Amino acid sequence: MKYIGIIPARYASTRFPGKPLADLCHKTVIHRVYEQASKALDTVVVATDDERIYDAVESFGGKVVMTRPDHRCGTERCLEAYYAITTPTWRAQNDTDTVIINVQGDEPFVQPEQIEALMACFERNEKTQIATLVRPFTAKDSPEALANPNTPKVEWDKQTGEAKMFSRQVIACADGTHYRHIGIYAYRADVLEKITQLPPSPLEEKERLEQLRWLENGYHIQVGVTDQETIGIDTPEDLEHAIEWYKLNG
Repeated sequence: MKYIGIIPARYASTRFPGKPLADLCHKTVIHRVYEQASKALDTVVVATDDERIYDAVESFGGKVVMTRPDHRCGTERCLEAYYAITTPTWRAQNDTDTVIINVQGDEPFVQPEQIEALMACFERNEKTQIATLVRPFTAKDSPEALANPNTPKVEWDKQTGEAKMFSRQVIACADGTHYRHIGIYAYRADVLEKITQLPPSPLEEKERLEQLRWLENGYHIQVGVTDQETIGIDTPEDLEHAIEWYKLNG
């Protein structure tokens, strides 16, 4: 199996424009994401639509490709980047044995073990089409965190390892446990090509969660479990929290 890490990174952001280039203890956010992903993957590429991000990645020696500005989501940007770094002949020979890992460009502390947990979904089941991560809610999590609609939850079958439902509402597995969705995805390359052609689905539009489109169209999503917390940067306040975390743990 071949694994390719792709990091979609846009400059535009309603709550925090330019966040990939924000300074996080003397390195940009995108630089830290790239370094973390490279600990688990031999091939890592940033996919951007902005020359400032492109130049910043080149300046630290990273691999980067320019993509169109009109993509609806990071999944589509990943596919364009995959096409940019491969040839049609190569894809014809390797698509079914290649997995694209979509590493979020605003997760500077993604752990190599988390990426490896995604890879393991494909290693232990050759029929895996898509994989994603979840983290169990624990006693350390507040009731407010569980109820927060900005924190998607996952119901999944612990026997098959497959996701059954994603929601911004509170949902639980059959045994009553609650899991938070960690928004890092892996797709077999031929599946990535297909899911980017799907139109938005009713449940997706209701919940504003792209992965529901895949479930509603009959695709199976395997779940990898992590107990490691992630720190996503959506606002300047999140950046301050990340800086404090790095000073204590980095």
